[in-house]
This record gives sequence, C-alpha cells and structure tokens, in this order.
Amino acid sequence: MKGLRMEAANVFKKLEIELKPDPSRTVIRPFSFSYPEAFAADRPSRAQKVAQRVMALDPALRKRMVELLAKPMEERHRNADDVFRRRFAEVQDELDIGDIDADEALLLGAYFSQEYAFESAALFNPSIARIDDEPGSATGGVKFVLSLRGIGEGHISSVTFRTGEWGPDDRLVIDSASPHGVPPRIDRNQDGWVRLLCDDSQDASETVIFPVLPSQRQGVEDLRLVNFTDHDGVRSIIGTYTAFDGRKVQQEMLRGVDMRTFEMRPLAGAMTGYKGMALFPRRIDGQFVMLGRQDSETIWLLRSDDLYTWERGMPIMAPKYPWEFVQLGNCGSPIEIDEGWLVFTHGVGMVRGYCIGACLLDKADPSRVLARTPSPLLFPSAEQRGGYVPNVTYSCGGLLQGRRILLPYAIGDEYTAFATAQVDDILSVMAPA
Repeated sequence: MKGLRMEAANVFKKLEIELKPDPSRTVIRPFSFSYPEAFAADRPSRAQKVAQRVMALDPALRKRMVELLAKPMEERHRNADDVFRRRFAEVQDELDIGDIDADEALLLGAYFSQEYAFESAALFNPSIARIDDEPGSATGGVKFVLSLRGIGEGHISSVTFRTGEWGPDDRLVIDSASPHGVPPRIDRNQDGWVRLLCDDSQDASETVIFPVLPSQRQGVEDLRLVNFTDHDGVRSIIGTYTAFDGRKVQQEMLRGVDMRTFEMRPLAGAMTGYKGMALFPRRIDGQFVMLGRQDSETIWLLRSDDLYTWERGMPIMAPKYPWEFVQLGNCGSPIEIDEGWLVFTHGVGMVRGYCIGACLLDKADPSRVLARTPSPLLFPSAEQRGGYVPNVTYSCGGLLQGRRILLPYAIGDEYTAFATAQVDDILSVMAPA
C-alpha cells in the first residue's frame, strides 16, 4: 500500500504559482439595518430615520460630505458614484422622502452601502473552464477562466474570477487581478431568479458575485464550472454552487450567457438541498446528468429532463479506502476522455483530512464505476497542514488539453495552488472498482 501511495503521489507535478487572499481588494455592496422586532412597531423604520437625519443637515455640510466621500472611493472603485446612486434607487421607496438632487441621492446611497473586502481571509476552492471565444496563443496555449471562493468579514463567501493561459511545457500564466472590485447590476425576475449584469467590469477579475438572494445570505460557495454543449450545439459556461442562508444549503446555478451577463437561479427538486452537485458537459441519452453527494457520504448520479429540476438520483460510489472512510465526493464536473468520464474525487479521513483522488466512469452508462485510485493523488503535505482550515486539499474542477490535465486546488481552505498531470499516468494508478 505504501509503494502504491508513493506512485500515486508522483502523478501530479505541482507548479510554483499560488493565488493568495488580498484584503486590499474590496467591492461596494448593499448595507441594510432595522430595529429589533420588539422595538419596530409604531415608529418610522431605521432607514427612514437615517434618511431624515441626513436631509436635516445644512446643504453646505451635505455638499462637503460628498466631496470627502469622493476621493477615497474614486481611488478604490471605478464608477463609485453610479453605484451609490443605484443603491439609493433600490431603497428610495422605503425611505419615503421627496425629490432630491443627484448629490443627495449619492450621499444617501452611501449610507446604505458598505465596502466589503471579499477575499480578506481566504481565496480557495477553485474551478476552471475554457474560454471558447478566446483564441489560444501561437504556442498552442489554452485560455481559461478561473473561479475562486473568497471569504471576507463574517465568514461570508463570494465568487471572484481570474483569467489565464495554460501552454505547452506546463507554462501557466495567471493574469494580474485588477485593483477594483465591481458589483453586478441586479435585474430581478418575478420567478425568483436574477440576471447579473457585469458590463461595468473591464476584465473578469473585477466581477464579484456576492450574496443577492435570501437563500445566499451567508454565502455563495464552491462554484463548479463546466463548458456545456447542448444537443443543438449551443455552448455555454455553467456553474453549480452551494447557497447558504445560515441554516440550510441549497444548490443553485450560474449560467454565463456571455461572461458579462449571468443568470442566477435556484434549482428545484428533492436532490438539490445538498452540497457538491456538478453538471456533466453534455447530455447523456437525451438527459441532463449531474454528480452530487446527497447523503454526505457517497457519490450520487442524478438525471433530469429539466436543467433546473432534479428529483431522481442513486448512489454509485461509496468510501472504500482509509483516506475516504468518512466521506467521498466529486470535486468538479466529469471530464470526457476516450476511456470514459474522468472524475476527480475528494475523500475525508483521519483528523478530517481532505485528499484528492480520481475515478473513471463508463462513458455510455456513468452509473458504472470502472476504476478508482486506492491512494490519493494530492494530499496535505507537512508544510501545508495549517491554514484557515487545517489538513484540507480540495478542488472544484480541472481542465483537459489533449491528454494533459491542469488541476487548480485549494490548500487549507486558504489559498490556491496548481498542478498538472498526464491522463495516462492518472489511469495507471487506478485499480478496478
């Protein structure tokens, strides 16, 4: 067993690039406040009281406050004035005030906004997708978008992005992150889902997707991206993620219409109140198919005729080896190769240690597990056992180019690293299921 583990441990080549949290990156997001329920009756709302206090100030003082606000906000945010005015428009009906000018709207909007350091504590659990409309370099590289889970104040999770290029000889370039974080404009749909308009972002790293629905109050967690091609040939980048409201989790979907506009909607059905769902990159036998971890212990296969409703599923792979005795789950979406569906897995063992392995599913019938790794491929090393959450190595998906894999992965629920491997080497350390 020890020899097999050493062989498996040598499959991936770890690269030198790391992405670490940056507390200087902030975004302007809504800020709300109210009285405790026992003190709310028979009085104006706290929002109304704040607006009344602001409007009672001398106009010259209000003008001076706007000037003082402008300098630091302009240094850290693009179009901060527009963000504050849009925020005022969102709360205007609640404030019950008359006509005001543009500067007064800006000032009031600032009172109902906050600057949020969305990746001050952690930047981890990465996923990756090819950018199909971006040409590769002359050297044969592949362009990609990387999603990352950022954690900020209050342990609230948001999604942020990077772009980059992966080329021959394991050359990996991650484009520098913009100093600006830009909130999306939110177009709410009457059916309970929203459209996120991110055209104010000048590159992908500026887009920050923070909780906007009640189901996400405590976080948008672990986006799992996939390049999905439907039966009519239409291609799109789709991501499933875990929405957490502070008590329960719910699977939701982010669909990148053009990487500037996203549709965000909850998923329905008996299978969706759990973590870890990841979509296959195409339909199988005319149906949409996902993997998940519905019972918190085993990998499940789910099928549906409707992309947004998931009622049926079955367990297909249970813990077998010591490093996965506590829990076994998929990392990201399955990757289609000649031999079948390659799935990276996570296992939880002693001292709640998370390791990454892999399995191979039958291409025509993915409920059939053909082979799996008896030993983990990536695991916390001696120098990586600390972190925000110790003993964790985790990923939300990899990228295939030819017969090579690029796998971004998180260390200690704190920062992100990268590794590459040959598909043949991964398959060589698998054992029959």
